[in-house]
Amino acid sequence: MEFPERLTFEARIESDAEIDQVVLEYGVEKLTCGAVTAKAFPDFEPGKAVDVSWTWEMLQSGAEPPGATVWYRWRAFDKAGDEAASDEERIVWLDDVHDWRSISQDMLTFHWYEGTRSFAEDLLGSAVESLKRLNETTGIEAESPIDMYVYADTADMREAILYEPGWTGGQARPEHDILLIGISPDSPGQVAWGRRAEAHELTHVLVGHLTFSCLGDVPTWLNEGIAVYAEGRLESAWEAALEDAISADELISVRALSGGFSEHPDRADLSYTESYSLVSFLIAEYGPDKLRALFENLRDGMTIEQALNGIYGFGLDGLEDAWRVSIGAKPRRAEALKPTPYPTPVPTYRPIANAALATFTPSPAPVTEAFPATQTHPTTRPPDYSTTLLVMAGVVGVVVIAAIAVISRRGKSQ
Repeated sequence: MEFPERLTFEARIESDAEIDQVVLEYGVEKLTCGAVTAKAFPDFEPGKAVDVSWTWEMLQSGAEPPGATVWYRWRAFDKAGDEAASDEERIVWLDDVHDWRSISQDMLTFHWYEGTRSFAEDLLGSAVESLKRLNETTGIEAESPIDMYVYADTADMREAILYEPGWTGGQARPEHDILLIGISPDSPGQVAWGRRAEAHELTHVLVGHLTFSCLGDVPTWLNEGIAVYAEGRLESAWEAALEDAISADELISVRALSGGFSEHPDRADLSYTESYSLVSFLIAEYGPDKLRALFENLRDGMTIEQALNGIYGFGLDGLEDAWRVSIGAKPRRAEALKPTPYPTPVPTYRPIANAALATFTPSPAPVTEAFPATQTHPTTRPPDYSTTLLVMAGVVGVVVIAAIAVISRRGKSQ
């Protein structure tokens, strides 16, 4: 392994007859829509004894997350018509730079390499309690063991994953049942942030596993709302922001929250706060069993409108109407039903949902003391790609208009 860039497979194969074909079969243990076996055909000179080698270039294909289990076997054919296959082998795709240690409790295994055992036990215990609380309040539970890989800081974590934004501080991979996060054991502030962030990420792993499907997806407000709900009580600053939006009649519509959240910091924070409030409303008014049934309907391929109607008897508009009444907000306005034309993914101080089943958490800013109780966790946000797209569209429009003008002039001159 040359982690995280490439993985090389090598074998020596011998036979009584000349070997004329060798195939490497390999794959990754994860949730998929069907059985997936990749095949590679290494080049070699036929003979009775051959050395073969093939390299999986992660830089080209995209990398599997640290902690993923890769399986492989060799298959060979000779000119006598015989075929043979090696035993299936498994390896854990993980760097060997760090001296990883592990402790387990219930369905969770906590892997770390820096910090004391008490640091690991603290975060593992917090994660276990988060899962218990989530199960008690929503009925959602872990369906298979989950591995948590905790890096000593976000820089180390980003070195272990390819092609992730510079703000990434954590990542949830539901299809692998893996959680990655960067937490400095020497910073009380980051440890406090880590407890909430791991609860959020674990919820994405559980929900992503429960709703895994090739037929549909989970709307952003529901995916992020349940994850914020799993962290515990909403922070006072966010509660105040929600009250201000209610008073000013500036709530974001549920339909708009079903897509990408705004990239503007204040609107993004309000999006997560509203999502939390919506999920809290569904649980408080209708109970956790119906919420779990809603996720199962989405897993089975229903749209969010169909899933809501099947469980609660109302769609997105009915949900918003009932929710607004419950929080004392004014009735929704017709113009509020229009989603933003260019929804953009935004790093949450918690993870982004369903980005190819991966979710991301921006890292907190460096701190020298614990965060104040009312302070939200620091966030960093990516460039505004919607603006870039608009500029590009404008450039293309100018080029097209210029081309039409040139053609028109040529037609007249002829």
